[in-house]
Order: sequence, then C-alpha cells, then structure tokens
Amino acid sequence: MDNLFTDVSYKSLDELIYGFAKKPVHLKNGMVIGGGTVYPEINFTLPPMLISQETMPKVKAQYEEMLHGICSKAHELNVPGLLVELELLPPCTFNPEWGIEITKVVKDIMLEYDSKFGLKSALRLTPVDIREGKQLTHMYHGDHWDNLMATFQGGAEVGADFLAIESVGGKSLHDEAVMNCDLPKALFSLGVVGTHDMTVLWDNIIKIAKKTDTIASGDTACGFANTSMVMAGKNFIPKVFAAIDRVMCAVRTLVAVERGAIGPDKDCGYEGVYLKAITGTPISMEGKSSACAHSSTVGNIAAALADCWSNESVANIRLLGGMAPTVSLENLVYDCRLMNVATTRGKALDLRDMLAESDRQFDPQAYVLDPAVVLKLSRKIVNGKSHFEQTKIAASATLEELREAHKAGALQLAEREVRYLDIFEEQLNSIPDSETELQQVIVKNTTKDKFDPAKYDL
Repeated sequence: MDNLFTDVSYKSLDELIYGFAKKPVHLKNGMVIGGGTVYPEINFTLPPMLISQETMPKVKAQYEEMLHGICSKAHELNVPGLLVELELLPPCTFNPEWGIEITKVVKDIMLEYDSKFGLKSALRLTPVDIREGKQLTHMYHGDHWDNLMATFQGGAEVGADFLAIESVGGKSLHDEAVMNCDLPKALFSLGVVGTHDMTVLWDNIIKIAKKTDTIASGDTACGFANTSMVMAGKNFIPKVFAAIDRVMCAVRTLVAVERGAIGPDKDCGYEGVYLKAITGTPISMEGKSSACAHSSTVGNIAAALADCWSNESVANIRLLGGMAPTVSLENLVYDCRLMNVATTRGKALDLRDMLAESDRQFDPQAYVLDPAVVLKLSRKIVNGKSHFEQTKIAASATLEELREAHKAGALQLAEREVRYLDIFEEQLNSIPDSETELQQVIVKNTTKDKFDPAKYDL
C-alpha cells in the first residue's frame, strides 16, 4: 500500500531554505539537523588496495588515520557538529563482520574526540547495496539480502547513528533506458520497479532502526539520476533527459520517508530538494564540494536547500595540504560557516537566491534544483494517486517547465536539446495510463538479465 504524500510541506517559498526543515532531526548529543545550522558531512574511502581477511589490519589502520585527521581538523576549526558518512565498500557488505568491525573503529574515534574535546558528531552508516550480479537469486532473500541486513543490524549495534543506503532496485533496467534515452523504460524502472523495491527494502531497514534505537535516514537515486548526470556531462545523452530523470527519481526516493525514514536524506541524491519540499525532512546535499568525486553543473545551486553539506567521497591520498579527507572537510567547514553566518545576519534568503541564480540558467539539471521550480513541480507531483502516476506527472511537468523556461530566456538550451524535448514529449504520450500495461510492454522488450520480474515478486 502506498503511503503517498498528498501535499507539500512548504506553503511559501520564503520558508524553503538551507539549514531549516519543517521536521528537524534531534540527536541525543544535542545536534539538530534542519534546526537552523548547516553541518558538514564528510565522506571518504580507501585508496586502491585489496580488502581481505589478511589485509583487514591495514584497512582498519587506514580508517583510523582518516578519522583522526578529520576529527582533529573539525576540533581545530570549532565546528558546531559533524556528520561522518561511512560508505562501506562491497567486500565489507558481502562480509558483514568486516563492515561491522570498521564501523566500530570509526565510531570509537568519534566518541574519543567527543569525550576529550566535546566534538559533537554523528555517524551515518551506508552499506553498499550488493543486490546485483549474476549470482543474485532474489532481491529479498538469499545471501545478498541476508548479508545486507546483517551489516545494517551489526553496524547499528556498534554505534551507527543513521542508517542509509544507495539502493539499486531497477538499476539494470534504468541503465539500459539511459543508454537509449528511453523515457518510458526509465519511468517504469523508477515509478514501478524502484518504488516497489524501496517499499520492501525500507520496511526492513525501519524494523532494524527501531530495534537498535537508531535513525533510519534516507536513500538516494545515485545509481540512477547520477548515472544520467555523468552521461550527460560527457555528451553521451541529452541534458534535458538527465533533468527529467532527476525529478522522476524524486518519487522513488520519497518512498523511504513514506515508510518511516526521517532524514537527513543522503548527499548524492540531488533529488533530495523535492523530498524536502514535499515531506519537510532535512536533506544532505553536495555540489562544488564533490568535484573530488565527480564533475557536475550544479556546484552552487545544490547548496540552496541543504541542511548538511557533503563532499560525496574522497580517497585517502596525500595532497599538498594534507590527506584528502581532511582537506575536504576543511572546504566543507568554510562553506557551512558562510551559510550559517548569512542566517544569523538575516541574509539566508539572499544567499540562497544567489546560489541558485549563479547556476540555474546554464543547464537544465541545475534549473530543476532552483527552489521556486522545486516547489512548483512538487505541488504537481503530489497530485498523483500512485507512485506510477506521480512519476509520470514528474516527467511531464518537468518537460513542460524546461520548455517554458527556454522560451522565456531563463534557461539556455542548445538547439539539439530543444529538439529532444519534442522527442521525449512523444515518448511520454505513448505511455499507457495503466502500469500493468506498461509492464507488459517493458517485459516483452527486455531481456531477463536486465529485468526479471520474479526476482522482485512482480
């Protein structure tokens, strides 16, 4: 059963701003996400190295080095609070005991700096969604599922504050849709397969969160809309497809909150701005600060509604300024300081609008992150009576908005991009009103290695 949001949480654009959420998240240490302060959220990963039972001492030593550098710099720069995201690598989710060990190492160092220096922090645990590959027997049972759930459970028991994931339900189908600029297939992968998978997955994550007294934070369409973003950045697909895909992904990401997640949503889900507008939950975002991980055209505008500001991820390599995770944290801290000072001086709306204005005209992917556009499209999306219908509305409303913005001179689009708007409009008009009918068409024209309905109980 869909627990759909039927209205937006913000009635006025002036309320929709960085640092403030209608439903702030209160932590036991006094930090409040979405309560007026933007916090840095640091993300990091190992340098190229083998992860095995034999190398685990070296792996843990890498995490110890990263955390000491991060926490020491955070203390030195007087941060009011710090979020640490631990995105586990595949071997550490396929082998839950390794991921749990690393989680404990990271949390123990965070607690050490809290005890010694009063550094407030919270740990977001993000096991990698390993439910992919030829060895997968089913999305909701078998070794892949069991190891994923065991990693969540064990990580929560040793100190994770937030549980999150970049889920992959429908990704193989979506990847094919992106390569072929197939909007109906993308819509089906997100609005039917993805939302179904999110429902099952997040019901189980919520159970673990309740059992372990942790916070179910949120999901992200990183494997979906970010794939489109990267492909568009290389000119492999139209930018307008990536923009439409981003807004469609919002419906899928919303499901985590529909099932009980309370935020903050994950940083690499740029569609989080729609989640915030509709649900009122706080979000983490990334932009220019994530250039260490990937390029984008949304460097400033992504910060306009952020409650936490992240760097995406960076490997533990040495730069002239120090180890990369520590350097990334310093960049985040100064961005957050500026946003927070603007708030205290009553200039937050001005800064929000400048962040948006500096990016939105140059790329449709930036344009759909503009707070005014977000609120306008969100009001249309919530009129849908099902996830399928909401996703379809997201696509059509975004297409219409991009066309109008270009005609008004508010959005620069190459002639090639404008022509694609007509193509995608034709594709949208071909989609049946029944998701069952659409599924029959998709299954008929898709190989089982891309989508096997039986593995999803569909």
